[in-house]
Amino acid sequence: MSFVEMILSALRGITANKLRSVLTLLGVMIGVASVILLLAVGNGSAQTVNSAISQLGTNTLTVRPSGGGGATGTGGAKKITTTVGEQIQAAKLGHVREVIPQVAGSLTVASTTASETSISVIGTTPAYFTVGTNSIATGSAFTAADVTNSTKDAVIGTTLAGELFPSGSALGQQVTVGGTPLTIVGILAQQGSVGFTDPNSVIIAPISRIQASFTGYGAVSSLTVEAKNADAVAAAQGEVEVILNQLLGITDTANEPYTIINQGSLLQTAATSAASFTVLLGAVAAISLLVGGIGVTNVMLVSVTERTREIGIRKALGATRGAILGQFLVEAATLTLLGGVLGVITALIGAQLPFNGTQPVVLSYSIPLALGVSVAIGIFFGVYPAARAAAMRPIQALRAI
Repeated sequence: MSFVEMILSALRGITANKLRSVLTLLGVMIGVASVILLLAVGNGSAQTVNSAISQLGTNTLTVRPSGGGGATGTGGAKKITTTVGEQIQAAKLGHVREVIPQVAGSLTVASTTASETSISVIGTTPAYFTVGTNSIATGSAFTAADVTNSTKDAVIGTTLAGELFPSGSALGQQVTVGGTPLTIVGILAQQGSVGFTDPNSVIIAPISRIQASFTGYGAVSSLTVEAKNADAVAAAQGEVEVILNQLLGITDTANEPYTIINQGSLLQTAATSAASFTVLLGAVAAISLLVGGIGVTNVMLVSVTERTREIGIRKALGATRGAILGQFLVEAATLTLLGGVLGVITALIGAQLPFNGTQPVVLSYSIPLALGVSVAIGIFFGVYPAARAAAMRPIQALRAI
């Protein structure tokens, strides 16, 4: 029997009992679709996390006060203020390009037609708009002169701009932030969400204005340190730590009143965790494929029993053991391949829908992998029924009729 004849015989065997074959196809389809979809969900989650961290800038460090929350730290250490940031910048460290101080608060922002509560208000310098994805889409950023003069200019996020000015552009309009009027001079470019903070729903103003109106001139919320390139981040971190300890008068480095967050390391850690999560999801989904394989074994055993007469006649006419074995293995592989193709189609359709806020991203290798595994499972779980059929003696098979 040629391979084509085996395929045709396999299709006849599959269609001989449609209900049983359909149930087996469904089992394999669900298994294949589960593998592809869960891997896609894991990959989509990983890309979301990586994108969020990358927006912060993979060549940046974030220095946050800890311990006393930015107040005088252990051993009488000084606060991290804008002056400290300026001193680090003036030191011209070998691997540091820019030091950007930030103060932040949560305030009510209102226009003449709308009001939004608990909006993140950030005070910083113009260099803020050159780091990460904090770029201006419309208008312009405030300037260094605006910081010096504490002007009441501000840049607004796209989401907040739409909420406060639904019927027109926010550019040039005035908003009230915690009772202080600010004029919108720029609108941020659209950004993806980072953690629980929506970067499109913020107000950014000169740090001197935010300090004068809201936070006071004490400790800053953070310092963003931009390294000269991604490869220099680790060296920049060491330099910043040394000079910070000197400026803050820290003698006990085990109790530093600040934390330095390396975005590059954070990205690496997140990528490793996401990869492990994706593998775990794939392993869980693979269980359903094994269940489908057990179903193949049961279906093929029943098929062998029902086709005992056919096997006996074929053997009596000279069919070899290998021909019988090949026929049933091809039938099992064809059955699981068809189920696998249906599973791929289902997975590709399902991947178009968001899953718990995450858009699945199908891995290119998951489709051939799932199809290959489905065929391999068909062959593996079809070996015993096929071997049982091939081992029948013609006389015994004909007597069983």
